[in-house]
Amino acid sequence: MINTNKPNFTLRDAIPADLEPMRTIYNLAVLNTTASYDYEARTEQAQIDWLAAKHAAGFPVLVAEQAGRVIGYASYGSFRAWAGYQFTAEHSVYVDENCRRQGVASALLTRLLELATAQKLHLLVAAIDASNAGSIELHLRLGFESAGILREAGYKFGRWLDVAFMTRRL
Repeated sequence: MINTNKPNFTLRDAIPADLEPMRTIYNLAVLNTTASYDYEARTEQAQIDWLAAKHAAGFPVLVAEQAGRVIGYASYGSFRAWAGYQFTAEHSVYVDENCRRQGVASALLTRLLELATAQKLHLLVAAIDASNAGSIELHLRLGFESAGILREAGYKFGRWLDVAFMTRRL
């Protein structure tokens, strides 16, 4: 059940002090879930470089903060490198495993949609592990449509994984 009470967290732009808690959230997802198809935990330097690259490209990085603690984050970036894709971005949302189903991902993604619209993007893309029903449900609720499934496009934890693509025109 989703918490319908007023959120007890705030959203803001990420700052360098947020890098370590963001890295912790991401690495737990990498090591324990199929939310990311990465195999290796992200290093401290890789996290620093990631934030710097997002900022240099003008892409937002948001955090959800609760009682002074980062409980989730979200960003988007280039979908593909060619000029023809300049109005399309792919996003990511990660939430602390103890803070899920509390509206954090919904708030982060809603804010990303606002920012993407303000940046005059045309399409936001999600690539979601097809077994992640919660994420698919969230995206549908926020107006995303199914754009197809790539069967066995990923491999992790000794098995082939399907990737569901979802899109929302802005």
